[in-house]
Amino acid sequence: MLKPHLKTRLPGPKARAWIAKDQRFVSPSYTRVYPAVIAHGKGVWLTDVDGNQLLDFNAGIAVCSTGHAHPKVVAAIKAQAEKLLHYSGTDFYYTPEIELAERLAKLVQTGKDNRVFLCNSGAEAVEGALKLARYKSKRPQFLAFLHSFHGRTMGALSFTSSKAKQRKGFFPLVPGVTHVPYAYCYRCVFNLKHPSCNLACLKYIEEEILGTIVPPEEVAGILFEPVLGEGGYVFPPDDWIRGLRALATKYGMFLIADEIQSGMGRTGKMFALEHSGVKPDIVTLAKGIASGLPLGAFVAPAEIMDWEPGSHGTTFGGNPVSCAAGLATLEVLNAGLVANSAKVGAFMLKELNERLLDHPMVGDIRGRGLMIGVEIVKDKRDKERAPKERDAIVQKCFEKGLLILGSGANTVRLMPPLVITKEEAKAGLDILEEVLLEVLPLRK
Repeated sequence: MLKPHLKTRLPGPKARAWIAKDQRFVSPSYTRVYPAVIAHGKGVWLTDVDGNQLLDFNAGIAVCSTGHAHPKVVAAIKAQAEKLLHYSGTDFYYTPEIELAERLAKLVQTGKDNRVFLCNSGAEAVEGALKLARYKSKRPQFLAFLHSFHGRTMGALSFTSSKAKQRKGFFPLVPGVTHVPYAYCYRCVFNLKHPSCNLACLKYIEEEILGTIVPPEEVAGILFEPVLGEGGYVFPPDDWIRGLRALATKYGMFLIADEIQSGMGRTGKMFALEHSGVKPDIVTLAKGIASGLPLGAFVAPAEIMDWEPGSHGTTFGGNPVSCAAGLATLEVLNAGLVANSAKVGAFMLKELNERLLDHPMVGDIRGRGLMIGVEIVKDKRDKERAPKERDAIVQKCFEKGLLILGSGANTVRLMPPLVITKEEAKAGLDILEEVLLEVLPLRK
């Protein structure tokens, strides 16, 4: 299959019936972007309850790294489910949890011998990493970045800053978090250009923030995303990341890398930090780690993760079935999908630049591997954001059978499963280009 096949107008009658039931029984806090009601999937293709076949360019928000229902992952889940479903790995022992911890400990590059805590989600991984940093450092403060997303639980939410509505109604949040500008070079808050800026945003952190309001000796860590996920798919310069590492080292702070969306091969390397060569102190993982089963982790050197028993725990984290899926996912990723992410991602970026860069609504095209953002603006010169036009692009793509998502206020993000072929990528880009030409009159 090389293009979506629609049997009904979206959403179809069965989908509308399910959505009506959802509206009655499910929390309205969920952010449903478009009315897709999925029945099953294979590879990069999804079939909804009305039999419409859709092309997936969001991978369940960057979760289905190996595609939908990868046979090796499904086989591993089935085999483990027949043996043991649960037995709480924080109180007892079972082999899949230990095996996965060993694999991740050796995979994550901190430059030291690592230990792993397995949990259920990205937010849990962030919460645990923050607790570990505070426990080990005995310091109360943290630095975080504007436009970041780290989760919605109260601790993680205190660091999240991609949308005000995510925080609205939940104050007071956890104290001791100071937000600083991210290296969003397309929208530099200092109106400078990289590299002639000499990393002014880093100097601002050291000279203005640490020099005037946050004593550096009280900062436990710097939590950051190597690529902004929910904040707009923003890729900072590699030298900024290296400078952040140097800043953390200088003041004895832990550098905590949130690789939840950018990790597991998404950027064409196993972890996004590999592009800069930076080794973090603590890493958080989730999303693509288990091909869709609930699993998260945070990883740190043994000399950091040496807290006493009872300091942190979980009932369901490191579930044996999820761990089996995680082991199979790592096997599949290492067998060629990380390389495919780099190859097909480079193809998509080339196609996007050739097709869309001159489009009057396209302000910036950025990406690595299969983590690609297209920023939609009303005017290229003043870079005024175009959120309504971006939302229209997302909706019209859905109506044509292409599932994409927004990111930040006005960016379209493309994050298909890593199994995607060049032919499937081209089919999706054909639809995106067609939609952009249709949405253009909305600017008038």
